[in-house]
Amino acid sequence: MKREPVRRWRERGGRNVRLVLPFDDIMEFALVLLALSPAALDALGWTFADRKRLLDHFLRSGKAAQGIGPERLGTTPIELNLPQRDVDRLQHFSRRELPKGASNAAMLDRVLAALDAASHRHRAD
Repeated sequence: MKREPVRRWRERGGRNVRLVLPFDDIMEFALVLLALSPAALDALGWTFADRKRLLDHFLRSGKAAQGIGPERLGTTPIELNLPQRDVDRLQHFSRRELPKGASNAAMLDRVLAALDAASHRHRAD
């Protein structure tokens, strides 16, 4: 059996994980990601390309939300499909950096719960 397909699958981040969050939480999370300084990116071990890839996942939620009325948009659950590797990075980020930039503690709790539920890897960071 050739190892090439398995290697490509791992490079793409492994299995896809379903993550469901309210639209407002997705946008606040994306804003905190966008506001990361180069020093914070370096501390996380990320590059600008890593951050762009993670932001692209969140920005795709805007396409899913296009048909929803503005009065319901903020609370509407939006489904994201992320590679396991990116879910792991977001879990680490949400425990380390998200509390510094989030304006809503309830959003932080919802994001952490959704990331933990979506991932088969539950870490105690």
